[in-house]
Amino acid sequence: MTQKTILITGGSRGIGAAIARLAAADGYAVCINYRRDAGAAEHVVADIRKAGGTAISVAGDIGVEADVLKMFQTVDQQLGRLDVLVNNAAILEQQMRLETMSAARLARVMNTNVIGTFLCAREAVLRMSTRHGGVGGAIVNVSSAAARLGSAFEYIDYAASKGAIDTMTIGLAREVAEEGIRVNAVRPGPILTEMHASGGEPGRVDRVKDGIPLKRGGTPDEVARAVLWLASDDASYSTGAILDVSGGR
Repeated sequence: MTQKTILITGGSRGIGAAIARLAAADGYAVCINYRRDAGAAEHVVADIRKAGGTAISVAGDIGVEADVLKMFQTVDQQLGRLDVLVNNAAILEQQMRLETMSAARLARVMNTNVIGTFLCAREAVLRMSTRHGGVGGAIVNVSSAAARLGSAFEYIDYAASKGAIDTMTIGLAREVAEEGIRVNAVRPGPILTEMHASGGEPGRVDRVKDGIPLKRGGTPDEVARAVLWLASDDASYSTGAILDVSGGR
């Protein structure tokens, strides 16, 4: 049986790294994309290889089209056919109200979280779609419970960007359903990762956990398992689905 290949954007830490490690344990050849932290990406690659798996890392800013093209070309050359894309990369900026957000900030968030995700999905479709000579595949987008909740007083720009990803998931799923591609999303709630520090509050999960029905933050592995289920044949009749992994929030 041919080994399947998975590409994970933003795969060097947090949820992305958890997806990478679990995917390798499930037998995937893994490509980890990262933007800046080569050391973190190589650490994940080394862990996978030490356990007997196949992994490579590729630098690239998904908000830059040339970087996206290079990333997918690297997968083509080094790992072969792409079977699964996980659109995980996203940025989060400092907590603030809308009236203090600059146009430059809004452009950065939307460029990475929305345009970058679209560009990666486009390149995956070009490789997976039976319309383009592919054999099918799966795309899993990492959204956020913020898309439902709005993140008032914190980062409504991030929340809005994830709302766009929810809409894209539904639309693209319908667009490519007859071409062998399933497109789904997971919507994590407060997860114990380093990302909250980017918003200026490293301890945010502890602050909000009492408002979560399960009374705790989630772990990257809990999100990763949901992602890999949606990517697997066990979810063969699921497309256009958005799965909340948010502790009931």
